[in-house]
Amino acid sequence: MPFPAMVVMSKLWHTDFLEYYDGDTICGFVYLAHNRKLVFIMFLAVDEVLRSKGYGSAILHEIQSRYSDKKMIVSIEPCDVAASDLTLRVRRKAFYSRNGYRETGYRMRLSGVEQEILICNGEFDKGEFRRFFALYSNGTVWPKIWEQETEKDY
Repeated sequence: MPFPAMVVMSKLWHTDFLEYYDGDTICGFVYLAHNRKLVFIMFLAVDEVLRSKGYGSAILHEIQSRYSDKKMIVSIEPCDVAASDLTLRVRRKAFYSRNGYRETGYRMRLSGVEQEILICNGEFDKGEFRRFFALYSNGTVWPKIWEQETEKDY
């Protein structure tokens, strides 16, 4: 999602665009949407200079504390062997795994991009997640969600 669109969407009741600081230094930000039952982290970014220093984990832990009663969902590019940036994808998946996220066994296509769905704090429910998108987008977004093959991609 383009940055200006994120800023506009963050004004909606079910969307948060949060900045995280270490003193006066901005470390990163997160863009997420939520409802009564779940939170979907759409974008998490940490300043490139500050990566691998624990800021991303700290941000995720703060979000998990803020929404402790909700399922936490994130989507990442799958670790397909043919991906030109496989190392980066594997590192990203390992990061989420270290922070309590696990595979759901599902993938989705959102804005033409295939993504793997990870979850923390509960079990994944395909119908619930599709309804979440319908509410979030006022019925304009219905991502294709399917069960992925059981073999690991990498």
